[in-house]
Amino acid sequence: MNLDHFDLAILDMLQRDNTTSQREIARRVHLSAPAVQRRIQRLRESGVIRGEMAVLDASMLGRPLTLTVEVHLHEDHPDRSIGLRERIKAEPAVQQCYMITGEADFLLIVTAATMADFEALTARLFGDDPNVRRYRTSVALSCVKVGLHVPLGLS
Repeated sequence: MNLDHFDLAILDMLQRDNTTSQREIARRVHLSAPAVQRRIQRLRESGVIRGEMAVLDASMLGRPLTLTVEVHLHEDHPDRSIGLRERIKAEPAVQQCYMITGEADFLLIVTAATMADFEALTARLFGDDPNVRRYRTSVALSCVKVGLHVPLGLS
């Protein structure tokens, strides 16, 4: 998809604060409000804008633990990991999951209320899966940065 400087400016504003009104965006990028509305709709329909949500503070909601989990499989063939991938997708405590290169096959970012909560999660995800060789967990001590902001080169 070809994105012009107007599209990039709109996307930059929306990813910083998606509650910015279309009228305010239009004022800042020097377009009409209807033109901004059409562009945003096109960006949504094309999949450039994948979703819009509030970013919550998990620790303020009783989930103070953030953990990274490296999952090592016996076989990384997609047919052998489909069950695991489906369980991961369905698990609300898994905030992000990546198939990765290197020693591990998957990297998960997980939130939990307690270590017992996390242990129950690992039992649900990995416990009965014979293809999971092992997993290694790291507990985040503090948060330095969190976000999904995509650099758009607008300097």
